[in-house]
Amino acid sequence: MAWRSSGASNQALIENLASNGLITQARVKQAMLGVDRAHYAPASPYQDSPQPIGHRATISAPHMHAAACESLLPYLRPGARVLDIGSGSGYLTHVLAELVKPGGKVVGVEHISPLVELARTNTAKSVEGRALLDSGAVEYVKADGRLGWEVQGPYDAIHVGAAAAGQNQVLVEQLKAPGRLFIPVEEGYMQHIYVIDKNEDGSVTKKKDIGVQYVPLTDAPEE
Repeated sequence: MAWRSSGASNQALIENLASNGLITQARVKQAMLGVDRAHYAPASPYQDSPQPIGHRATISAPHMHAAACESLLPYLRPGARVLDIGSGSGYLTHVLAELVKPGGKVVGVEHISPLVELARTNTAKSVEGRALLDSGAVEYVKADGRLGWEVQGPYDAIHVGAAAAGQNQVLVEQLKAPGRLFIPVEEGYMQHIYVIDKNEDGSVTKKKDIGVQYVPLTDAPEE
């Protein structure tokens, strides 16, 4: 149903995603309605498909952003701390910040400096985004996402927006207990989303979810 969900406006896109069962939670719908994708996607922002943002990176399709938010939602409470690895143009970082207001914090990690600056610029396009930046509720940093961002952890939730070579133990260690990691993992010629929970007693459970196609999680040299 994802291919039917595109719209002529941000509201139409989100309403179509909800009508097609790709958004089922009211909090996720409200957060996505409040963040205009046109501020973050340079072309075809309301099409439900990945879009290039430069530097061989993409902004994921809206239905995948919705899936990530819905998976992490039990951990996206007011005051929660969230790590968004591969934050790209900043869209999902902003949506996640809406879901942890008030008092929450989202750190977007990107290894390409121009994309870090792009995310800051994009977030500042809206009044809401500027308020998040000014208050420190959203922060973008340049770092190797494979190593997470320990300095501001531990995190209630971690989202990874690029395909990892394995189920990254470093990121699991940066989760709170309880906490959840949403990560696409390369498996041969395939990729699958893994939802990894650190339970209250520190034990870890892993669930293999849908097949996906993401750009790889790397620390490649900048162009």
